[in-house]
Amino acid sequence: MTQYSTTNYAKLAKSGFFLGIALFVSGALGGIIAPGLQTPVPGWEHTLFLYAEIIGTVVGFFSPLVFGVVLPLVD
Repeated sequence: MTQYSTTNYAKLAKSGFFLGIALFVSGALGGIIAPGLQTPVPGWEHTLFLYAEIIGTVVGFFSPLVFGVVLPLVD
């Protein structure tokens, strides 16, 4: 068994950041495009797009901090 971990924190930080960006963009575009495609947009779709934007922002912000700064220092 090796003493040091082989976890690729840089890859995890980048992947998490891009996942957050993708969630944010899909939520924002969904909130803009969905009302133009169909006449009535249900309330749950507005909520879904809003939560996608919020979660995307949180994931995109905290993923580089956690995987790029905190975990390499703790490891």
